[in-house]
Amino acid sequence: MDEEVGPEDDNLHDILAQESSELLQILQNQSLEVIMQLSRMVPSGERWNIDYGASSASAKTEHICAVLEYFRSASAAHCRSFLQSMCLLCENIPMRLESRLMSVAGYANNVGESSRPDETDEKSSSPPSEQQLVKRPRIDYWEQYIATVMGSLQRRWKRLNELLVKEVRLDNVWVSPRTANRGRDRPDQTPGSTDRGSRTPEPDVDYGSMEGRVTLETFLQGCAGKVTVLLGRAGSGKTLLMSCLGQQWACGLGPIPSSSLFVLLEFRQLGLLTCPLSLSELLFRHYLPPTGGDDEKQAIVDYVLSNPEQSCWVLDGYDEFHSKLSKQEAQKELLDPKNPLPVADLISGLLNGQLLPGCTVMVTCRVRDVMDLEGISDKVGLLLGWECREIMEYVHNFFEVKGHSACRGLGKQAADLLLSNQHLLAMSSLPALCNICCICLEHLLLEERDPGMARTPDERRSEARITARDREVTGVQLQGGGGGGGGSESSRRWSHEARRDLEGRGGSVDTMMDVTNGRAQLPLTQSQIPSTLTQVYLTVLGAFLSRGPDKGGRNDKSVASTLSQFRSELCELSQLAWKGLEDSKILFMEGEIPRHVLEFSTRTGLFSQVEVRCEDGMTVNSYFFIHLTLQEFLGAVRIMTSQDVSDKQLKQRFSLKTRWTTKSDQRTVFTDSLHQFVCGLASPQCTKTLVHIARTSSGAGIQTWVKKRQALVLKLLQHLCHSNTLTGPKVLELCHCVQETQDQQLAKQVVGTRPTLELRNIRLLPNDIDALAFVVNSVGDTGIGLDFGACSMDLECLDILTRCQYIHYLCFRSRKYGDLFAEKLSTVLSKFTSLRKLEFCGASLTAAGAASLASALQDCPNITEVNLSDNNLKDEGIENIANVFTKLPRLVRIMLGRNNCSQKAVEHLIRKTSSCGNILQIHADGLKEVTVTFFQNSGLSSNQIKPDTTISLLNQKWSKPEMQELAGSLACCPALSVLDLSGGQWDFETLKTFTQFLPKLNITKKIILNESCSSVEGLVILTALLSDCPAVMELHVRLQSPVQVSVFFAGGREQPVNKISKTLCLSCCGLLPADLERVWQSLGASSDLTLIDLSSNCLDNKGLKKLLELLPRLPSIREINASNNRISMVGVGMLAGALCSHSNLTHIHISDGGREKLTLMFSPDISADKQQLKIFRLNNSSLQPSDINTLCRRLVQCHNLSELDFSHSSLSDKAIENLLKVLPKMKSLQRLNVSHSISTTSGAVTLVGCLKGSQRVKSVELRPQFESLIHFESVKAEQASCSFAGFTLKADDCEKLLSVLQQGPKLSYLDLTSNQLEDEGVKHFLDSLPKLKVISYVNLSSNNLTQQGLFDVINTLCVCDNVTGVEISLGEEQRCLIWFAQDEGCEKTLSVRGCSLEHDHLARLAELVSHCPSLTKLDFRKNYLKSNWIVDFVKILSSSQSGLSVSIEECWIRSKEAVSLLCLCLETCSNIHTLRVHHNTLYLTLMKAAELTTASDDSAHLTQFMATRNMGLVDCTVEGYQLEPLKDIIQRCPLLTELDFSHNHLGIFGAEFLSTVLPTLPNLTSLSIGSKETRAVVAEKISESLLQAAAIQSLNLSGYVISDTAAQSLTRTLPRLRSLNLSLCVWTGDGGLQLIKALGECVGLDSLCLDSWQLSEEHSVSLAHTLRSVNSIHVLKLNKVVTADCGLMLLTAMEGLTQMEEIELEGWRLGERGVDQLTRLLLLWKDLRRISLSKNLINDQSGEKLLVALKCCCHLEELNLSSNQLGDLTAARMAIVLPSLTHITVLDISENHISHEGSVSISKAITSLKNLTKMNLTSVGTPELCAVAASLVNCPLIQDVRLGWNSCEDKVAEELARVLPLCPKMTSIDLESNSVSVSGAEALVRALQSCPALQLIRLWRNKISSSEAQRFSLRDRRLNFSSI
Repeated sequence: MDEEVGPEDDNLHDILAQESSELLQILQNQSLEVIMQLSRMVPSGERWNIDYGASSASAKTEHICAVLEYFRSASAAHCRSFLQSMCLLCENIPMRLESRLMSVAGYANNVGESSRPDETDEKSSSPPSEQQLVKRPRIDYWEQYIATVMGSLQRRWKRLNELLVKEVRLDNVWVSPRTANRGRDRPDQTPGSTDRGSRTPEPDVDYGSMEGRVTLETFLQGCAGKVTVLLGRAGSGKTLLMSCLGQQWACGLGPIPSSSLFVLLEFRQLGLLTCPLSLSELLFRHYLPPTGGDDEKQAIVDYVLSNPEQSCWVLDGYDEFHSKLSKQEAQKELLDPKNPLPVADLISGLLNGQLLPGCTVMVTCRVRDVMDLEGISDKVGLLLGWECREIMEYVHNFFEVKGHSACRGLGKQAADLLLSNQHLLAMSSLPALCNICCICLEHLLLEERDPGMARTPDERRSEARITARDREVTGVQLQGGGGGGGGSESSRRWSHEARRDLEGRGGSVDTMMDVTNGRAQLPLTQSQIPSTLTQVYLTVLGAFLSRGPDKGGRNDKSVASTLSQFRSELCELSQLAWKGLEDSKILFMEGEIPRHVLEFSTRTGLFSQVEVRCEDGMTVNSYFFIHLTLQEFLGAVRIMTSQDVSDKQLKQRFSLKTRWTTKSDQRTVFTDSLHQFVCGLASPQCTKTLVHIARTSSGAGIQTWVKKRQALVLKLLQHLCHSNTLTGPKVLELCHCVQETQDQQLAKQVVGTRPTLELRNIRLLPNDIDALAFVVNSVGDTGIGLDFGACSMDLECLDILTRCQYIHYLCFRSRKYGDLFAEKLSTVLSKFTSLRKLEFCGASLTAAGAASLASALQDCPNITEVNLSDNNLKDEGIENIANVFTKLPRLVRIMLGRNNCSQKAVEHLIRKTSSCGNILQIHADGLKEVTVTFFQNSGLSSNQIKPDTTISLLNQKWSKPEMQELAGSLACCPALSVLDLSGGQWDFETLKTFTQFLPKLNITKKIILNESCSSVEGLVILTALLSDCPAVMELHVRLQSPVQVSVFFAGGREQPVNKISKTLCLSCCGLLPADLERVWQSLGASSDLTLIDLSSNCLDNKGLKKLLELLPRLPSIREINASNNRISMVGVGMLAGALCSHSNLTHIHISDGGREKLTLMFSPDISADKQQLKIFRLNNSSLQPSDINTLCRRLVQCHNLSELDFSHSSLSDKAIENLLKVLPKMKSLQRLNVSHSISTTSGAVTLVGCLKGSQRVKSVELRPQFESLIHFESVKAEQASCSFAGFTLKADDCEKLLSVLQQGPKLSYLDLTSNQLEDEGVKHFLDSLPKLKVISYVNLSSNNLTQQGLFDVINTLCVCDNVTGVEISLGEEQRCLIWFAQDEGCEKTLSVRGCSLEHDHLARLAELVSHCPSLTKLDFRKNYLKSNWIVDFVKILSSSQSGLSVSIEECWIRSKEAVSLLCLCLETCSNIHTLRVHHNTLYLTLMKAAELTTASDDSAHLTQFMATRNMGLVDCTVEGYQLEPLKDIIQRCPLLTELDFSHNHLGIFGAEFLSTVLPTLPNLTSLSIGSKETRAVVAEKISESLLQAAAIQSLNLSGYVISDTAAQSLTRTLPRLRSLNLSLCVWTGDGGLQLIKALGECVGLDSLCLDSWQLSEEHSVSLAHTLRSVNSIHVLKLNKVVTADCGLMLLTAMEGLTQMEEIELEGWRLGERGVDQLTRLLLLWKDLRRISLSKNLINDQSGEKLLVALKCCCHLEELNLSSNQLGDLTAARMAIVLPSLTHITVLDISENHISHEGSVSISKAITSLKNLTKMNLTSVGTPELCAVAASLVNCPLIQDVRLGWNSCEDKVAEELARVLPLCPKMTSIDLESNSVSVSGAEALVRALQSCPALQLIRLWRNKISSSEAQRFSLRDRRLNFSSI
């Protein structure tokens, strides 16, 4: 700042000359009135006539210059008067300039009189003296206030400077400029350079990143009139720097002009203000009050408001402000500075320009708070931490310059110790923490002295002084914002340089010298040096506490002992710290702290003092911890030692922090270090210390509680370790926490779920890498990857990174990483011994850096993959990398793309293939992607050969010279597998050059030239390769977009010995007939072509003719594709002629007139005695009758034509007639396909005429929208089949069809479904039915029949002797089948379902039936019949029929209704033999004639009795009381022999009913009442009743609870029984034993069922004795009755049962011994018909033995071996044994373990089972069941096939579809839970059309969508896709 100059010391004219340039700029901005008034001060003779209204800016400037020039030489008085007037009249004169001018001009009372303007406006009319009275005092007050502020700031700095260890200079503080994000433009209100003392500010610069740095002094240049934000971590010195800035301003230095007002406000103070304030109150009450009164205040405020650009507002520590500043998104109105506003609004007004627009504002805060200032700030800078040099300087000053005598000489040792500890080093980058670290080091070094060495009094006094100084210095450092530690944010240069500097000063790492006493002392031990941040803070705390009063003598100077000594004080301090954390409070008022705690804390230095102003402006003392991290540490201590802090509070505070700053982050004043300290205190090393602190007077359970709290912290950490949602910064934070715990198991869990740790867009510090190393090293040999993306880090971080021992993948991605980084990385790369993959991509690497990396990679023996893409290597760098290929034996891949290289670099890589033999592939895509792949010799076995190299050079343009050079390089390569040069867009000369070099290339597979050939001329050149280059085997060219060219070589195609096969594909090339000639000339005499593809060209008929003429010259040809070549029907005719004339042409397929497909297939050379069958397909074409004539006339001449296909074409009736005329002449034709080609019914009927026109017709299948085929036999067909479905048969067409059918051959079946015949058409057809020669059935389904048509169909049973059955349904099924038999006298059946019959319909039906005496079975289902209708119908039947079986199913036949119906039928009809209801079906059998005669004789004397023999109500929910109506009926049935009430709920009423009726049934021999009855009294009642029914021989009492009483009664009944079923019964032990013993007396027992009996050992022994006693048993069922222990005993007991016919032993768990015993029994059971051994433990070997034994059971009918452990061995034995068991009808081997081989064996076995009706292969373990399906064709009686849960695919379904028409009795197929898709289901649907007897195919859980399933169900309802 310029010094003040008085009038006597300065020349008036010199001052005017010096400031003239600035005065010129000021006057240019004044109004015309002011300029005119000043101009009048020039004498009239010197004035200029100026028209101000019309003058230009340049003229105005010239005029002002002239005025100034005049006064430079005018008299002193005149000049003085001018300057005084200008200061009074002009606006916006800088204070500095105005003061200088007024000081030299003086104060004149008559100034301006001569210059008073002529205008009479208010301002100018006032005399200058009046203006002077207003402005002069304001200037005086302003200057006085500025002087007061300057003095205050200088005094403030003086106090601070006395306490500083190190000098503070703005030009020695480094700042990293950052981009300022302004949300809106802000008008530039910055004063010009003249206002800055001729200092021009620097323009704003967007530095873009943190890597650049400037000094703080440079950064603040140009900040005037702008909002500048200075960021810095807590403790970085922001507050101190702002004080220094104020001191420089006060001294006239620095970027802030001394004429401006410097206002320094602390947010810490502002946060205490709650009342609204005006701007003047803020300034004078809470900053600095003026010395004068209100006039002075008002004058100062007025000046500030009128000159806002002359004020600078420094707002320090926004992070400590509790409120959030508001931002204005748009320009708002200015605020009234006189109105009181909340403090936050005042500050926001300053920042947003609503208060004092144009003033200078500076804000300091932390990095995370800058988001609140986004859109407001003009400049943003990050305050960088100290570098190593600065730290060393501070340590030196602390110990050597300003330290007390006891510390002198410890500086070198302290510096060395600091450098050796990563945590201390990281903390020291922040000034405040550096001071604390020095105190800690001082404590460690002094405490290491001999305890016996006492300090001198001088040392004690010195230490006391230093203690006070340290406390104040730390407080000063804290003015920078308080807390946080853990690392630097600068580009530090640690380690070696610092150590060398220390050693240069005489320091030593190994030995420290105590210069005080002259004795060498040993270095601190590892246990004494803190290893974690938490331990550092414990040491720091101990260091400060050691300054307190010594409570008694203590020899133990450990940290734990020190902390224990001050336990009570620590508890209160930690409680205060925790309260501050909870309330977000760092400033504590004096009254908030207990007095003794305050004294203790200030004495030890843990507290710092600061004065703050209250609301009224009075100052009070407040206190804060010397650093925020210390407060957080003490809060963590509180958490870990106080039970007042609950687990819930701990969990709420325990969360990982991210380094990414977002707007949604919650503001906090603290540094987020709490969780790290908590983790560190959870370490076992801290347990003892925590227990010491937490111990109370009782002390009981404290250690347990502390360990529990530590375990909770570790558990929370463990949960975070397993989380997979943590971002990179949080993972890094987790690593810090785990490092604090020093827990290796936790470290393993961190990396256990993260094979690669990804870190993105954060700054990494050495202590971060140190934390990573701790975690990474826990992974062991498993290895881990580190991925650094856009992370800033210092080079020293790489040295620390080498501590990571097991890194297998290392990645660096950022433009920040350049050659220096690469060079540093190269020095440490060899230390990563496990490294396999290195990525250095997206960086700034050049050739120099690449050379360093290449050299370093040679020392990495395990490296397999390198990625150097997206750098700036250029050709030189690529060559540097390529030169080390041979020195990297395990390299697999290296990526070098996007490196600003040329084609020469790629050629260099290609030439490397000759010297580097392990290059497998070189891939370059336009130089953007360059990848070299290698193969490993170690991966090849001795019999493997080296794979050939592949080169891909894509999207690169080549000129002719460049192609020559490239071809030369390629020619030097060893064998190449694939050469891909696609995307080059070559010209003709380049392509020709390449083809000339091609024979010199050693290519084994193919060359790809996509997008490299664009003309027919180029195509012709390429075609010549087939003849000129013998190695070329295939050429594929496509010239239309996308252009594709491929050349295949002999090495890539396996050819038979002495067999050469070449392929030419020229599709989509736009070839004309003339071009075809050129191509053939280019081919020359090449006769080895086997495939020619000329599809999608322009050959038309002319070209096709030329092609056909060339066929004789192509002896090896196998296929020609000429699709889409504009071929007309003339060309089709030529092709038909060619099929006849060329013997080797076997198949022509034309689709859509050749547009979709036109292929010619040829056979190999045909011998003279063998003719090749030929096929002609013409699909999707419109065929006129003339076309059919033309084609067929030519095809008739083809004597080997086997198939003619006109499917999906349009055939008119005339065309069909023409075709029909020709068919008989085609003697070799086997199949005619006209699917989807017949559009009219008349045409279809015409085509059926082939049945009478040709005796070779085997089948005719015509459907308009489905397959339509005619098959021919080679000779005359014995019989034919006809399917004519889906048409609309009118009377004429129907008559014509019937005529044809009557004249034709015998029909195995006739299918006329879905022809809309309706009743009339069906009646017409049925009238002709006797004339038709149908063998099997006629299908008339889906023809819209009504009840009238139903009777017409049923009548065929009466009028047609060979009709054996009628099935008809008028419901959704619309099923109508008429079955035939060739034998006379066959029984007939009738099935009527879903026909909604009425009463009169039943009467008419009964009448029809009465005329059909051979009808034996009548089946009614769901016809909505009523009870009385059924009774009437039965009555009519009983009067006219005998021996007829009737079944009627209706949903209402249940419970009471079932009983009622039974009674009505019996009362109405006396000749009913059997009457029973099962579920909801009534079964009724009328007596035969012979039975009627016998019954009449037996009951002639009792006419009121009935002749019924069998009666039952089974499973129809009948209750016992509902049987009452039957009582009288049954008593009138004395001939009743069988009574069945099973599976109902009889209860006690049913038992009483039986006790009543049983005595009245003398002939009753069979009683079945099995049920789930839980009351024992029921069985007791029934057992008593049985004693009165002496004739009963068969008894079923399954499911009852049998008490001892009931068992006693039953023992008297058992001896006379022949059949007994007691399955599922429950009894007492004695009762069961009693029954089993009684069974031994049943000498005539034939059948015994004891399923699910709970047998004890005693029961088993008794049962075995019974089985030995009863030798008459034929049927024995013992399912689920025993375990393996008793099985052998029971099997042994069966040796006497030689008449066994059925045996069931399910669930016995029979093993090898059991099977051996069973096989011995099977040899005795010659008459065995059924055996069930499911759910046992029969393995493959035992199964084989079992089957060998079964060979003796020649009458076996059912074999059940499901749910065992059978395999292929058993299956193979089945193939041998089962053919001899010809009576088998049921085979069940489901749920076993059979492979494909086993399924083939089973298929062989099934082939011989002619009587097989049911086969179950569910879940047998193999999907390969095609052979099994195919074998079913040999089972004519098969009805039920189950192949579910086998994952069978479509081929199984298709095989089933093939054999289904050959299995006429098939009714059910189960394919659920397989892998059948739409294709397989489609095949099954087609097969169902010829399988009318098949009722169900289950397809649930297959690969068929629900929509497709619904579509199939609509086509045929027999396909079931549901689970039921």
